Amino acid sequence: MKKIIVASNNDHKIKEIKQILKDIDVEVKSLKDCNIDIDVVEDGKTFIENSYKKAKEIYEYVKKDGLNDFLIMADDSGLEVDYLNGEPGVYSARYAGEHGNNKKNNEKLLEKLKGVPSEERKAAFVCAIVLIDETGKTVKVEERAYGVIKEELTGVEGFGYDPLFFVPEFNKTFAEMTADEKNSISHRGKALEVIKKELKNLI
Repeated sequence: MKKIIVASNNDHKIKEIKQILKDIDVEVKSLKDCNIDIDVVEDGKTFIENSYKKAKEIYEYVKKDGLNDFLIMADDSGLEVDYLNGEPGVYSARYAGEHGNNKKNNEKLLEKLKGVPSEERKAAFVCAIVLIDETGKTVKVEERAYGVIKEELTGVEGFGYDPLFFVPEFNKTFAEMTADEKNSISHRGKALEVIKKELKNLI
């Protein structure tokens, strides 16, 4: 069975990827699972740049280590709000200054949108995935999911900005959806569907 090393230690992200790829004959591993302790600096100006940088650095490390029969996958994702000219964008995870502090990030977003009417609160979740196989063949994918930023947090599932990201067609936020509902329309779900097709040719 081929191993996919995901250039991440975000448990929520790894769980979503495993769920979406469950019908493919691959073993999904985090960096921690593979004892890889590398913190890639995400200084790209776009999601694709960051994703490629993470994938490339981990690929080179693993290749140097002599590991074969593997694939490297990196995912960079975030939220773009129209009213804020695309903020928080590539800074989504550290919007309030501290990496991964969901509570503070959501609070800052709500503060910036205070008093803004719902028709002006349109947003998109963006997911850029880069996949590199052991020969160095690289696949790049970017997908979006569209919604509206709510005025209060709703729901307990998901992570990050999910409790604020409302999808009118479902009449729910990402945090109110089941995993299957969210994965069927999410930015990561869409990107991984494209990656799935590539994987079928590689394994």
